[in-house]
Amino acid sequence: MSRLAVFLEMIKFKLTAFALPFALCGAFLAANGAPGVATFFWIIVAMAAARTSAMAFNRIADKRFDQENPRTRHRALPSGQVAGVEAWLLTIAAALLFFFACWRLNALALWLAPLALALIWGYSYTKRFTACCHVILGLCLSISPLGGWVAVSGSLTNYPWALSLAVLFWVAGFDTIYSCLDRDYDREAGLFSLPSRLGVGGALRLAAFFHLLAGGCFILTGWLCKLHWSYYLFLALALAALWYQHCVVKADDLSRMQLAFQTMNSAVSVVIFFAVWLALTLA
Repeated sequence: MSRLAVFLEMIKFKLTAFALPFALCGAFLAANGAPGVATFFWIIVAMAAARTSAMAFNRIADKRFDQENPRTRHRALPSGQVAGVEAWLLTIAAALLFFFACWRLNALALWLAPLALALIWGYSYTKRFTACCHVILGLCLSISPLGGWVAVSGSLTNYPWALSLAVLFWVAGFDTIYSCLDRDYDREAGLFSLPSRLGVGGALRLAAFFHLLAGGCFILTGWLCKLHWSYYLFLALALAALWYQHCVVKADDLSRMQLAFQTMNSAVSVVIFFAVWLALTLA
């Protein structure tokens, strides 16, 4: 169990809560309610496997930087708790499980699976050449609701694109906030990030703008999908959690970053999924 805990911590498995609720949002919207049990199960397997493969690959790609960065040198791969070959086996095994889950869902899901995996693997290298890496991470997670929609419908027709835009800007915002912790190291290592280019203050202001756009897209999603008014009630709670992140993280005080990053963002995704489920139930 202790060995399993090391692997789960290496891939930050608990942060699956960021993307999975939005995949379920897409699935519930496509089904106009709860999807079948088998579909529900394979969506969860596909999401967990894709994220596991992506995170393990990210740890492999960033091993050198993680070894040099004081904040990350204790991680499992740079500290030697996990061997490189073990990380590669986890990456490949999770990718194969992802493909298998997509095959169990439908033909379009399987056809799109390599494109999705290429995108989420490719993100790991973006910090080497563009400060827009946070937006690209947002793009990676924005395919979660699309994946849920395709898993149920087997089609891209009538997909509520505003939901993916909302996820993109939500992720870009919170990843920009979190990367403030590595501003100094990124500058020294020649890595690209918004905090290293704009400073912490400028990055936090841009993150607030991203979250403003995300809020607008979440509202637009409710309008496009003609969701019950209860959706907007719970959406207000999620947007309050977004706003709170900007209250607790300041340019001169990053001490409450974990509260802003993990707790508030998990709340955002879970509350929005609940809002979609309730709205469909009451419609």
